[in-house]
Amino acid sequence: MLYRIMYRMRTTSVTDFRANIKRYLDAVILDYDSVVINRGNTGAVLISLEEYNSIKGTERVMASDGMKAAIANGQADFDNGNFVEVDIDSL
Repeated sequence: MLYRIMYRMRTTSVTDFRANIKRYLDAVILDYDSVVINRGNTGAVLISLEEYNSIKGTERVMASDGMKAAIANGQADFDNGNFVEVDIDSL
């Protein structure tokens, strides 16, 4: 069985965001939603601090040549069938 977190994304205008800021902040913080705030032909994305810190952590990991090589090697092993499948329910 695969486990994954489903992220949702809401879209709104600046006017609606301004009028309902508490509701959007609650959705981001409590429900792990992302909010795209449209402003003309561009926009901004509102995410939780936890999500932001996760993204920044990933950036730090990917900035390391050694870590990038380890990830690439792991992906190559997986692609070549060099892995052990484990049923999480049996752990």
